[in-house]
Amino acid sequence: MGAKERARAKMNKTILSALSSLSAPVAFQTYSGNAETYITFFTYLDKTEIYADDDELITGQYIQLDIWSKGDYTELVKEVHQNMKHTGFTKLNFYDLYEKDLKIYHKVMRYKLEKEEN
Repeated sequence: MGAKERARAKMNKTILSALSSLSAPVAFQTYSGNAETYITFFTYLDKTEIYADDDELITGQYIQLDIWSKGDYTELVKEVHQNMKHTGFTKLNFYDLYEKDLKIYHKVMRYKLEKEEN
């Protein structure tokens, strides 16, 4: 496993740990259970934020959390956001969707986490 794969695996563990106290199930990329409300996540961008002397000093990892629900997810959104802030993530943007074909509400939550490279 290379450095990028290890970083992704570590990020996935960080997110799963941050959201472990929630009542909704959380899964990387896809969810195959039966819950009416669940959360999926993925990294959509991993890029250098700061270079110095041709070395990567700070890496930004940009992640998207998706809350899927047949009902009101307002309280869950608040809990997710508090947990992500507490873990060190910075909010980038949120938006609401309704997936007509699936008849499900969809909240998109995007965050960034910066880390120093060794």
